[in-house]
Amino acid sequence: MLALTDSPLLIAKTFEIIKIPASTRGTVVCAAKGPRPRYPRVWKTNKKIGTISKSEKLVKSIKELSNVKEEVYGALDSYVAWELEFPLITVKKALKTLEFEQEWKRVIQVTKWMLSKGQGKTMGSYFTLINALVNDDRLDEAEELWTKLLMQYMESLPRRFFDKMISVYRKKGMHEKMFEIFADIEELAMRPSVSTVAMVGEAFKELGMLDKYHKLHAKYPPPQWEYRYSRGKRIKVKVQSQSTQVNTWTKRLENVEPDSDLNNNYRSSEETSEMIDDQQLEQDNDGTSMELEQISDINENYISEETSGIIDDEQLRQDADLTSMELEQISDSSYDIMEPILDV
Repeated sequence: MLALTDSPLLIAKTFEIIKIPASTRGTVVCAAKGPRPRYPRVWKTNKKIGTISKSEKLVKSIKELSNVKEEVYGALDSYVAWELEFPLITVKKALKTLEFEQEWKRVIQVTKWMLSKGQGKTMGSYFTLINALVNDDRLDEAEELWTKLLMQYMESLPRRFFDKMISVYRKKGMHEKMFEIFADIEELAMRPSVSTVAMVGEAFKELGMLDKYHKLHAKYPPPQWEYRYSRGKRIKVKVQSQSTQVNTWTKRLENVEPDSDLNNNYRSSEETSEMIDDQQLEQDNDGTSMELEQISDINENYISEETSGIIDDEQLRQDADLTSMELEQISDSSYDIMEPILDV
């Protein structure tokens, strides 16, 4: 059989050498004209400004203005005019800064401007607006916004809105409206927070509604467990509330009769403790007197030692004087003896 095979020379001629560029970055291969360079876009800039610096710039530009609505809105519009997208993150950070600095009028203006643009319609924005209106003493507007939110988002409204309005009415002393909101919480089958139960209970106490106060605490007892987060994990921790301890102690004291054995034992224990204290005081006084006597003895010994030292010094001086006088006499006698010898 004949086997027809191509020679290696023919195979080599069929393939052509194709040079592939090492780096194809920044180039686009075109079938007609080959690779061409890709130029940067006109609207892209190399300088990147973060949202923090932008929010600071926005806050500074707003603070310098007056409280006129048109002026503030015009400045905000001019700030956002050259943005391709609405800078929602920048505006939110600016709102947080203004809220921290308690610039409530600016917070209201910026939030309303943002909502008028159709941006940032979230529960956080509405809560910020209600909080700013309440702190700026514009309770009527806050109530209007609250009723709109309650009618529109009745079943999905977060619990902190109810807590906020109850705390506001509690501070203002508007108990009826506070009870209405608490009734709405119960109708929506929502469990109230501990702070809300405490505020409503205090209102019942002030109004003298003790029956409702006891029913409220029986229906919503304080939680025995709470959840805490540690390193991203949810941990169940037992709550140690002081109110429960105080209630147990008061119940124990109420159950004790005035002429019971416990009181007698308590009085006897008090008397014995007083006697022991008196004995202890007497012992302490005796000990202090003994210490004072010892100190006085030590002082006397020290004084006697000092006086004896002084006497010894005087005796030494007298002895030295006597020796010096004897030496003078000896020297005089020796001089008298030497005179006749010299004469000879």
